[in-house]
Amino acid sequence: MKKVISIILILAFAACTTAPFEKGSFGYDKAFLKKYHPDMVVLSEGDAQILVLPQYQGRVMTSTAQGDQGFSFGWINHDLIASQKRTPHFNAFGGEERFWLGPEGGQFSIFFKPKSEFVFDNWFVPPSLDTEGFELVNKTNTEVQFNKNIHLINYTGTSLDLIVNRKIKLLNRDTVAHYIGGNMGASVKAIGFESENTVTNQGKLSWTKDSGQLSIWILSMLQANDQTTVLIPFNKGDTSALGKIVTDDYFGKLDTTRLKVRDGYLLFKADAKQRSKIGLSPKRAMEMAASFDAINKVLTIIQFTMPKGEMDYVNSLWKNQIDPFKGDALNAYTDGPINGKQMGKFYELESSSPALSLAPGASQSHIQRTIHLKGSQQDLDAIARKLFGVSLNY
Repeated sequence: MKKVISIILILAFAACTTAPFEKGSFGYDKAFLKKYHPDMVVLSEGDAQILVLPQYQGRVMTSTAQGDQGFSFGWINHDLIASQKRTPHFNAFGGEERFWLGPEGGQFSIFFKPKSEFVFDNWFVPPSLDTEGFELVNKTNTEVQFNKNIHLINYTGTSLDLIVNRKIKLLNRDTVAHYIGGNMGASVKAIGFESENTVTNQGKLSWTKDSGQLSIWILSMLQANDQTTVLIPFNKGDTSALGKIVTDDYFGKLDTTRLKVRDGYLLFKADAKQRSKIGLSPKRAMEMAASFDAINKVLTIIQFTMPKGEMDYVNSLWKNQIDPFKGDALNAYTDGPINGKQMGKFYELESSSPALSLAPGASQSHIQRTIHLKGSQQDLDAIARKLFGVSLNY
């Protein structure tokens, strides 16, 4: 009897001392996603890890720089995933890097059926970018690759057949240091990954400006709080040569409490309290953007390809457009309540490829790199000054 009691006490003690991971930690999200998606892919090197879901178009759901106990950088819609229900227009599963295609609006939109009015009731994300999985074709400890055959019909009625190849690679610390220009500082923990996204025209006709062209669109959903700010450098110059600095009226004109235009950079409030979006043209955008979470001391950087001389980018505004190829190369978005409801407490950093002018069999790629640096504000400030010429003490 004493032996049985001793065993019970030992098991009870073990249960008390083996606490589950807290919500907000990478370990929590890993266990949660594994429950609903047993085919989840984990890429890891030391404490740096990322989680990738084949069912969500090879989406990077979240990452960490400090192992299972570390901060989980991606925003995940736990309630929607756990419900195992699907919504008709868009399933906001979350995920800190997902593959999409543009344009969203306009006469070449792939989100509206031909001849439909550009209103929310008619807006639907194509299933191949929402609920259909991508095929896993190769995997190592630090790299994973997916393929997907996609058929679309755009607003003008043009059929578009394509194959997507998506390759995600985890970057080691030395590689991350190289991309940010050298030493990170003793306090900084780092995680970096990049996705190479290639689209091939599988149809019999070329994609032209008359029939419509697609773009590769990479979006990142990240956790928002009251002290998160998006920092975007831009090319300075006269508006007569480069055009306006920023499009700031997607969902209503933004005032200076939400968007500040400084000498060569923008500060955009990413607190998920007002639905807002900004965009920079290829003449103004640079090949990078960042955000700083002052509460958790996280500097996030995205870097992406912008082919020199390419100025045709699809326009995603919800209307028939005078010039459908004068769109943005870079966007930032923060969610917010609409009629008392919102998708979640997240913001997005988004990059796009130029419009894809592809003959049958031709391909084009777009690469986006994501880097999270967590450390002291002093060390992160030094990195921001070096990369952007901007202090985080803004």
